[in-house]
Amino acid sequence: MKKIKSLLLVAIMAFFGATSAVAGNYMNMEPLKLQTPEMKPELVAIPNRDYRPELELRNSSTRVSDVNKYRMTWNRTNEGVKPYKVMDDLTFVGVPLFFAGLAVKGDKAMFRVNNKDGKKNTQLLTDFKTGIDDYTQFFGPVMTVGLKLGGYEGRSDWGRLLASAGMSYAIMAGFVNGIKYTAKEMRPDGSSANSWPSGHTATSFVGATILHKEYGLTRSPWFSIAGYGVATATGIMRVLNNRHWISDVMSGAGIGIMSTELGYALGDILFKGNGLLRNDLISDSENPSFFAISMGLGLGTKNIGFGIEDVVNPERYKASDLGYDDEEAIDDEEGPNIHFRPATVVDVEGAYFFNKYIGIGGRARVRAMSAKSFGQYTELAAEDQAYGWYDVVGGLYSNKDEFYKKAVEGGSPIEDLGGVVESDHLTEFSASVGLYLNLPLSNRFSLGTKFLIGRSFTQELDIDGYASGYVKDVNYRLVLQDGNLITDESYLSYPFNTSAGDKYSSKWDYLTLGSESSTTWGTGISLTYRYKSNFAWRLFVDYDYSKKNFTMKYDPYHYLKDGLTENAFNMVQFVSDYSNYLDPIEFRKTKKMNYYTIGMSFMINI
Repeated sequence: MKKIKSLLLVAIMAFFGATSAVAGNYMNMEPLKLQTPEMKPELVAIPNRDYRPELELRNSSTRVSDVNKYRMTWNRTNEGVKPYKVMDDLTFVGVPLFFAGLAVKGDKAMFRVNNKDGKKNTQLLTDFKTGIDDYTQFFGPVMTVGLKLGGYEGRSDWGRLLASAGMSYAIMAGFVNGIKYTAKEMRPDGSSANSWPSGHTATSFVGATILHKEYGLTRSPWFSIAGYGVATATGIMRVLNNRHWISDVMSGAGIGIMSTELGYALGDILFKGNGLLRNDLISDSENPSFFAISMGLGLGTKNIGFGIEDVVNPERYKASDLGYDDEEAIDDEEGPNIHFRPATVVDVEGAYFFNKYIGIGGRARVRAMSAKSFGQYTELAAEDQAYGWYDVVGGLYSNKDEFYKKAVEGGSPIEDLGGVVESDHLTEFSASVGLYLNLPLSNRFSLGTKFLIGRSFTQELDIDGYASGYVKDVNYRLVLQDGNLITDESYLSYPFNTSAGDKYSSKWDYLTLGSESSTTWGTGISLTYRYKSNFAWRLFVDYDYSKKNFTMKYDPYHYLKDGLTENAFNMVQFVSDYSNYLDPIEFRKTKKMNYYTIGMSFMINI
């Protein structure tokens, strides 16, 4: 216990000794002096910084982010956004599209069989009609403005956006209207001579390219796919509505893209670095995996003809009655033959690459070939009405010339006869999968090819016939002489009074052409230009082969089932040389189809 007390005493004495020594050191120090620094006035640039949401005052009654989000700024420039040079966004892809349309503009042989509603010279008239294309042409600008009003920033502030878009539409309107009223191309429906190029398609592609530049390049490539997908659909609907030819649509698409690139290039010159909010997206990946939409021109097999050997149950017919010179098989050009224009081709395609060179993928394709003419099977003009009646019924009379004369004067049961094209397109839908190969040529260019196998399905081509008039009867007596059945002219009469009988109306499948599903093989070669790190344009030439089983049905005299009394119709079936033609004539043929497609794709790298 004594030892512990001694140690505590020593420790206390040591602590006080050290404290005294430190205090003595501070007693000899000089007093502190405060020095005031010299102040010089100077102008300093304050940088324009973006709002940082992480510094927001969460409990404030007025949120700074909301004020910034909805304010209408017109020339605001965000820090670090790179100004565009004039040539940065000029791809010139609209030029080949325009000239592709120009190249096929002269192929305008059409129908002249539709005389519905008094339009006897109407060149093409189908029952397909939709007004959706009147609205889808504005998809691009509506999306762009809607996103911007919602506070979702794109490439440009309001002032620069409106100026660039306004110049784009002005350039497009100048090109389209200047060409329309100079070329004076007749529309497919014969309504006006201002068909080429398509204004709806050009408007739609201007909007799609604006959406691409504002949000596709800066936010997500899928904005670009959506814009160009709707624009392509707009162009196809213009063709299906019989308002435009495929040449009009292709040229309109080219004008729309090129006008927007020029409009934005002028905006880059005028605004320089002002009014830019976001840089383009940058992708470091060199993998060529892609998703693409394409539009092209289909060439290759352009006619489907049938010979006497293709008739089902040929023993029922005479070759001369079917339009053949003799009983032998003949060349397609001499028989029933349907010619087609260059096809409209639309694709959706994608591939995943394991490395720079090899990948697997697939393609969905719609190929629509519109017919030029159905040859002898579309001759439904008014002067031919009596011929059909004469062939079937007039053959019962010994004095055929007298019967024909009376029939032309109004004795036929036909007062109105014509054809309505329900579908003038032989449309093929195909889905294929296979191997994709890529060969890089530089940082921007590459060559590609593919080897595909798939299945195709066809929507048939169809003309409906229509006829109306008064039901006719035939009074007759059959005479058996020396074992032969003959007719006696003195006992055979026909009421040539036009108003005799009941009124009838008939509509039927006059001519149909279709094919069974088949296997399709495809390959092709392409040149890809990667003008941004994750966007590319591709020129391609595809080859597709398939073996199809075609069926054509031709039913020219179906109206007699409604235009004759039951007794008269039975008599015609029993006596007339044309009784076999009261049922549809059917042709079947297997044909090798070789298709070539020249087109352009808009691609995003994924």
